Amino acid sequence: MSNLIRWEPMREMMSLREAMDRLFDDAFTRPISINNWGMPAIDMYQTDDKVVVKAALPGLSAEDVQISVTGEILTLKGEFRQDDEVKEATYQLKERRYGSFERSLMLPTEVETDKAKAEFQNGVLTITLPKAEAVKPRTITVKAK
Repeated sequence: MSNLIRWEPMREMMSLREAMDRLFDDAFTRPISINNWGMPAIDMYQTDDKVVVKAALPGLSAEDVQISVTGEILTLKGEFRQDDEVKEATYQLKERRYGSFERSLMLPTEVETDKAKAEFQNGVLTITLPKAEAVKPRTITVKAK
């Protein structure tokens, strides 16, 4: 014996409020990537001695990027320049972003900015920031009596 379920079309219709909620959830909870918002994808990690930040900046050179540290804030600025556009062609797809960007990150700990290093290789910027001596972990030996 099978059960029949009555179809109620009003239950299946989404209200305007639910649609707006879903729209805002999708818009503000997705991760930022270089394709949709123009911000570079960044990885940041720390070891006992340093904080390392890696930023994906394809198509840029070292001269196109500015790095600054103010207090606990690391700021990356740069600009993606547009290649010469082909006037006689009709583009079927054009996703590469052009224009300037600025991204600020809060550092997880105090760093020594005068000893910082930045390297650019294969479109990846690697910034190495040594931790301040005051925040480096210390080992205390325990003596038995």
